[in-house]
Amino acid sequence: MNYTPISHQHNDQQAVATVLCCNCGTPMDGSGGLVMCYECIKLTCDITTNIPREAHISFCRNCERFLQPPGQWVSAQLESRELLAICLKKLKGLTKDIRLVDASFIWTEPHSRRIKVKLTVQGEAMPNTIIQQTFEVEYIVIAMQCADCAKSYTTHTWRAAVQIRQKVPHKRTFLYLEQLILKHNAHVDTISIQESRDGLDFFYNQKNHAVKMIDFLNACVPIKYKKSEELISQDTHTGSSTYKFTYSVEIAPICRDDLVVLPKKLARSMGDIGQFVICSKVSNSLQFLDPTTLQTCDIPSQVYYRQPFDSLAEASQLVEFVCLDVEPTTVTRGKNVLAEIQLARASDLGVNDNVYYTKTHLGAILHPGDSVMGYFVANSNYNSELFDSLKFDYVPDVVLVKKLYARRGNRHWKLKRMAKEHKDIEASNDYSSRQQKQEMERAEKDYELFLQELELDSEMRQGVNLYKSSQEIAGVEPQYDEAGNEIDLDELLDELDDMDLGEDEVMDQEEDIEGEQEY
Repeated sequence: MNYTPISHQHNDQQAVATVLCCNCGTPMDGSGGLVMCYECIKLTCDITTNIPREAHISFCRNCERFLQPPGQWVSAQLESRELLAICLKKLKGLTKDIRLVDASFIWTEPHSRRIKVKLTVQGEAMPNTIIQQTFEVEYIVIAMQCADCAKSYTTHTWRAAVQIRQKVPHKRTFLYLEQLILKHNAHVDTISIQESRDGLDFFYNQKNHAVKMIDFLNACVPIKYKKSEELISQDTHTGSSTYKFTYSVEIAPICRDDLVVLPKKLARSMGDIGQFVICSKVSNSLQFLDPTTLQTCDIPSQVYYRQPFDSLAEASQLVEFVCLDVEPTTVTRGKNVLAEIQLARASDLGVNDNVYYTKTHLGAILHPGDSVMGYFVANSNYNSELFDSLKFDYVPDVVLVKKLYARRGNRHWKLKRMAKEHKDIEASNDYSSRQQKQEMERAEKDYELFLQELELDSEMRQGVNLYKSSQEIAGVEPQYDEAGNEIDLDELLDELDDMDLGEDEVMDQEEDIEGEQEY
């Protein structure tokens, strides 16, 4: 159906006046079949009769969210586009025959619990006649309590939980995992995070949010998990049930720089690598390096958990040695260079003349007089069946892991931390107080070692957001990492550039994480 605009008829009615308006007698063009002028049509016809002038909108006082029918609660500021959309969806009578042209808020006192919206609509008042009208709708804000807030006052405050554990005596893995979670927003759907002695607990309102966290962890670290469910309520009439889901996640107890003895069968299947190796990298798989041959192997988490094994020694058992002589060989693999080294323990200098000989993969960076950290195998007792099964003629006295550099200057960068609740029991006697103090000191030591690892490895820093320190002193020289490379200021983020990333706030972005996680 073709409509003739009323404005054109009104402008041309003086030129071609064939009939008089039946209401006011104004001459008008009657060729279109109209018997009433435009002004009289606007006064006598109302196309908004089916649209109510008052409506109700629900608001939760606790979480300050509005109800978007049928059951979704949405956060919206006053006079925002989100709130306007909620108001228009609550309004009945806006059909296909009545088209919405414009909508805007009319200011009201925020404490009045009234929201006024000015609407402009167009509709057909008579055949071949479209008019435009403007009117106001007043919304009464009704305070109520949403289902999530009502649940918070009961024992069932969460629907799904992810319990992450690793059976190691340090927190290095969780410190790096925390930074990965912050960088990639994996904690955006959590309602609370609790820190326990052995790991972290994440709580969610929905099961699919917990499954999303499991997928994130599976792409970052080698894990295995078990799922359990608990029945909360059951409706016998409809057959519907409500469950709580718990995912128990276990991270492989092997970390970077750990000394490991591989099972003989597994070592043969991995290119016949030596059994006495060190862990060089951890991502969603475990990578091991034989320091005497430079041979490497990559063990996926599925292969590891078929025949799991523990580390022989971890980074806290490293001993400082001093290089006396270094003779590099022609065997190289990537950045690793095989070298024969003569060294002595740093604590033995000036006390005895004990000298040790070993092969290492650090031939490219070690020189006589350098300090290096390694495992003193000859002076250690290991309770391991795999270690006892080795031929001791092929076991070196010392296994070197990394070069030791002296730090200089203060750190001009810092890290953000997640807000976590502690489940520790309050100290009731002197023994538990001393125990908590020792745990705090151990946690501070692990955090300092983690910061030193970040200074050591530029590849590791790619998975972490570094921020400019607010305590930076003017004139201080730039911080250098342990490899002698300058930590460029371009790697540091400003806190103002990332306002949503805080200790008790979450971010809203998604990034691809595969291929860059390691600790």
